Amino acid sequence: MEITIIGAGPGDPDLITVKGLKKLEEADVVLYADSLVSAELIERAKPEAEVIKTAGMHLEEMVQVMVERVQEGKKVARVHTGDPAVYGAIMEQISLLNKQDVHVEIIPGVSSVFASAAALGAELTIPDLTQTVILTRAEGRTPVPETEKLRDLAKHNCTVALFLSATLTKKIVKEFLVAGWSKDTPVGVVYKATWPDQKIVRSTLEKLDEDMRVNGIRKQAMILAGWALDPDIHSKDFKSKLYDKEFTHGFRKGVKQ
Repeated sequence: MEITIIGAGPGDPDLITVKGLKKLEEADVVLYADSLVSAELIERAKPEAEVIKTAGMHLEEMVQVMVERVQEGKKVARVHTGDPAVYGAIMEQISLLNKQDVHVEIIPGVSSVFASAAALGAELTIPDLTQTVILTRAEGRTPVPETEKLRDLAKHNCTVALFLSATLTKKIVKEFLVAGWSKDTPVGVVYKATWPDQKIVRSTLEKLDEDMRVNGIRKQAMILAGWALDPDIHSKDFKSKLYDKEFTHGFRKGVKQ
């Protein structure tokens, strides 16, 4: 017995993978997080498919439905927003499903962090500036491990992507400043990346909280911070070795000037 967990992508129904869409179209039963996943995407399921909204369901309810349907011999698809591997809460589902001898196949999806970077026209890893991206969230009602406090992660001075943190901007600013970041560090915020009502806000660490307040952004936002988000980055001389004509690699011999 097997069910499929599908990453739906960030919002735009066309950003599901080809494999994910095929699995969705083949499913007899589709469970989806209706608070986050595009209803337009779910409409691509076959007309006779049973579609179940899960925003109001708890873990055990969802798992019970999946187990019952797969035991009936039906193809079951569970559709998650973005990529299920990041803040997807799939581990506990898989654990309970495995106890019922149900195998889980996972189809990756486009994460909101990369959809947001695309919306901002940004590359998150700039040669000679930063080669690391930290995916994390600010600490709110749900704690983070002691070794993963934001002020400690920020000390790496790389690009930081903050999920689930739109209501905690005052805390974010404080933690970054304690870590030694300058007040003028560029920050890009994307609300509902790739959705029709997407909103982009370019700010700085100092102005982040006010800019988000003015724009009414307090949920479903990706916050990207660091100098890779500099709106003037394209006019600066940061270049990869990959396409440098003087750089030799396995597919091309460099040509000295």
